[in-house]
Amino acid sequence: MKKIILTLSVLLFSFGLLAQANEKELLEKSAKASEKAVDTTSLGWKRTGNISFLFNQSSFNNDWLGGGTSNFAGNMGINYDFNYNTYTSVWDNKIIVAYGLTKLKDQKTTKSDDRLEFTSLYGKKTGQGHWYYSGFLNFRTQMDSGFLTNSGVVTKISHFMSPAYLQIGPGMLWKKSDNLKVNIAPATSRFILVHDEFTKLGSAFGVEKGKTSRFEFGAALNGYYKLNLMENISMENILNLYTNYLEKPQNVDVDYQMNLVMKINKYMSANVAFQAIYDDNAIKAVQVREVFGLGVNYGF
Repeated sequence: MKKIILTLSVLLFSFGLLAQANEKELLEKSAKASEKAVDTTSLGWKRTGNISFLFNQSSFNNDWLGGGTSNFAGNMGINYDFNYNTYTSVWDNKIIVAYGLTKLKDQKTTKSDDRLEFTSLYGKKTGQGHWYYSGFLNFRTQMDSGFLTNSGVVTKISHFMSPAYLQIGPGMLWKKSDNLKVNIAPATSRFILVHDEFTKLGSAFGVEKGKTSRFEFGAALNGYYKLNLMENISMENILNLYTNYLEKPQNVDVDYQMNLVMKINKYMSANVAFQAIYDDNAIKAVQVREVFGLGVNYGF
């Protein structure tokens, strides 16, 4: 009888251990499945962006003694991201479009903003933290003609695809999230394109007289950081640096953009766009652009 009881006890104990092992294995599988299910929420296509229409207007009648000139300004902007993620790779794409016009009383309408930029960045995981092997492409130009007025003489100095800048090259990407990433490309090819009408009399945008393009080879660093300063206020920072190995590598081209969106409600916002560019091929000075306005903002 004692042997039977002992045998049953051993069997029950063994079944208990087996059940616990099976239960533990089942819990581990469930945890892994749950973790995998959470990870998949960030996989596939993710599209975000906004369209903004900004307006500024000042008006003075003939009896206004404080002085001033009636004016009207309007700006349109599109900032669109479409990114694709898998377990082992990322593909980030961004389109920035901006155009603005200003009309002063008794004067012709002039352009106040004009940008067209596309960036594509592909990364393959290295297995080391947030690092990826990468390849990137950046293209930027303008959509409308630009004019310079000097002593009453109006001269066209640029138009669509003149100038146009194309950069492409391999590198390493550090990406913590869609809102924080840095790409380092030490072997970047850069092309500057311009119509020959702007190089008839001399060089333009770094392109030599009589030519329509310029090739450069150097290193590029591209950084992106977007943060919420407080509720309903977001700031996007984009920094692009480039140095040309073939000529004056100590002269680093800088392009910094800041886009600040202060939401009033779902459709109304105050927007600030700031850009500073230093490119001694174009002009040996810092170019600054700033746009502020209140208008319609639609996110999608």
